[in-house]
Amino acid sequence: MELRQLRAFARIVELGSMGRAAAELGVVTSALSQQISRLESELATRLLQRTATGVIPTDAGRAFLRQAQLAIRHADAAAMAAREARLAGQVSVGLASTTATVLAPRFIHAMQQRYPDVRLRMTESLSGHLAAMLNARQLDLAIVFNTDAAQRWTVLPLLDEQLALIGQPTTPHWPAADTVSLGELAGVPLVLPSAAHGLRNLVDAAFARLGAEPNIAAEVDGLATLMAMVRVGHVATIQPGAALAADPILGRIWLTGPDLHRKNLLVSLPEDELSPAGLAARVVLGDVARELVREGGWPGASLQNL
Repeated sequence: MELRQLRAFARIVELGSMGRAAAELGVVTSALSQQISRLESELATRLLQRTATGVIPTDAGRAFLRQAQLAIRHADAAAMAAREARLAGQVSVGLASTTATVLAPRFIHAMQQRYPDVRLRMTESLSGHLAAMLNARQLDLAIVFNTDAAQRWTVLPLLDEQLALIGQPTTPHWPAADTVSLGELAGVPLVLPSAAHGLRNLVDAAFARLGAEPNIAAEVDGLATLMAMVRVGHVATIQPGAALAADPILGRIWLTGPDLHRKNLLVSLPEDELSPAGLAARVVLGDVARELVREGGWPGASLQNL
């Protein structure tokens, strides 16, 4: 049983509607319904009853609601006590360049607001390098795109990012469509990261499955330089939507296909090694990422594990 299930159940009862509660909580109705179904299965009893006008609690649901509300109040009081204790310390956080572009400013501000005595040390690097740093205990937590190098990490699925063709309409062979497949990009000159990047491997593998090759005009490993080349208008790139955070005026065409997305995983040192400041930072990092997605501030991102 999880606290989020208790909050969800209480809000559904308060609003009398699964759909209204889902909208307020920022989740789809089906995901909220699944949470309640799991809760009912765990308790082996029906908590909600559907009516013509919405949902109402059963007798068991009303009894459960009183205790759920008490548990929520106790949890909120515990969280407030922890914040008032002025948590202190240092936390090392690693983000890939595209992720940092959209997430870092909001995360740093949120940490300053919630935990002003916690000092952040931010590292921007390739996902593979971040994994190595985490294994070497040089980072407390990071957002990475695979866990092949994991050594006793705590791994939380966070979100999926759809990849996009990013560039200017003046780019040669720029498609005249809102969405395209890789097979339609044969003539578009691309600037991409080198093979050291997981993103490049993902793109190359997707082209290979089509029996095609990308039209590589240049390889650039720095996001700032890569995006500067794209702004000129002679080349385009394939990146997740987060890359547009610093360049909202650039054109964007979403790529279709099951392989053209990137999973973001929130990983950290194991629970027994993570400091209280690290635990707090992990919660804030996840909260901020989800808030950005729900607000539409993370282009092409969709939440996982709701």
